[in-house]
Amino acid sequence: MTVPLSDITGDYVLDPAHTRIGFIARHAMVTKVRGAFHQFEGTAHLDGADPTRSTGQVVIKTESIDTGVAQRDQHLRTNDFLDAPTFPDITFRTTAVEAKSESDYRVTGDLTIKDTTKPITIDFEYTGNAVDPYGNLRVGLEGSVTISRKEFGITWNAALEGGGVLVGDKVVLEFDVSAIKQG
Repeated sequence: MTVPLSDITGDYVLDPAHTRIGFIARHAMVTKVRGAFHQFEGTAHLDGADPTRSTGQVVIKTESIDTGVAQRDQHLRTNDFLDAPTFPDITFRTTAVEAKSESDYRVTGDLTIKDTTKPITIDFEYTGNAVDPYGNLRVGLEGSVTISRKEFGITWNAALEGGGVLVGDKVVLEFDVSAIKQG
């Protein structure tokens, strides 16, 4: 059962079993490496009548990075990249929400990776809502944004023999969100 957009107003938590926070980075200038973070928490206040009053925040555990290759994941946790022991969290906190249409939203906020905070804007598509078999109202959102890893102090690289570098600067962050209304 789908409820009207105005009825989704309320407080939500991300459902980690049905939410994916992923990324794509260029490797050796010829292919893409895909990965995800498996440990995170997120909350949001959604206002269906006035989306500009919506807010949200996500805390991602850097240690949970997973590309499917243990040796690469271990390297990504070092100071060359995320420095997970020193900076255990990546955070995002909204500063503004803008409705572009009934299903498209622009969410601006502060992204902190390592010790650097930068504003980013993520375009989200509202994919709908449903009451699950347990009586929980769920909303779905999908979005992505491209960031420069160098802007967040992640500058490690290696030159390739034929020119270019091992790791591209641009990283696409992907969000496939299922959030459950509280209360």
